[in-house]
Amino acid sequence: MDDLFPPFAPDVNDRPRRFRPVPFRLIAPNMITLLALCLGLTAIRLAFEGRFEPAVIAVIVAAGLDGIDGRVARLLKGTSRFGAELDSLADFVNFGCAPALILYSFTLHNLKSVGWIVALVFAIAMCLRLARFNAMLDDPNRPEWKKDFFVGMPAPAGAITGMLPLYLHFLGLDFSAWGRPVILVYVLVIALLVVSTVPTFSGKTWGKRVPRDLVVPIFLVVVVGFGLVISFPFEAMAAVSVAYLAGLPFGAAQYRKRLKQEASAPVAPAQNSPSAPKV
Repeated sequence: MDDLFPPFAPDVNDRPRRFRPVPFRLIAPNMITLLALCLGLTAIRLAFEGRFEPAVIAVIVAAGLDGIDGRVARLLKGTSRFGAELDSLADFVNFGCAPALILYSFTLHNLKSVGWIVALVFAIAMCLRLARFNAMLDDPNRPEWKKDFFVGMPAPAGAITGMLPLYLHFLGLDFSAWGRPVILVYVLVIALLVVSTVPTFSGKTWGKRVPRDLVVPIFLVVVVGFGLVISFPFEAMAAVSVAYLAGLPFGAAQYRKRLKQEASAPVAPAQNSPSAPKV
């Protein structure tokens, strides 16, 4: 019987595996991304419960966190491939699925299958836009100045502007039967802008260096803007959405201008490489 059940003798060479500790600077940006994802999922739940105001606010706060996590990662030098993929997946939920389901629960469901198709188009457009953005990051031949522009409307801006009918509804505008087809067409236009090739300002390269005489005015503008958003949230979001849509042609014009400057710039002559020795 002793041969069938030999006593356990641990191997002295079998040491427990030790994992290297992960620096907190790598975890902090991902925690912000996960908080934004929680807000997006909560917004979907609130939309199902018919609580559209907190659902919209949750998506807006998620958009704010989305603009912070990348900057925090670059500031802490905590960028990683895992963080980039997590951010893209969270953006699809927060700015694709959540706004589409909120809009469908709000009014698109009254248009039956057509409304659901438009909600699907909006969500899928966000997915395609994020996939294209990730593919463009790996392009080594992309000029440096093109980093100042997005190709198409970015996902957070598409979500915020796409919910403009909700802001107007909260401000007292009654969307009766005549307004539902207008909302449907508007949501479809936003979805097409998201997957389009229209260049828009990115803003990611802004703010690296601020002139000293503009520091105090920037502080005042930020305080006033924060006060307006807190005191008049939906009025402010409606104004921001309209201003952003009105500014799209100016971004495209600036992109074309810089593209022409690049095309007209003189090409540096190639250096003559030494000829190979003749055999």
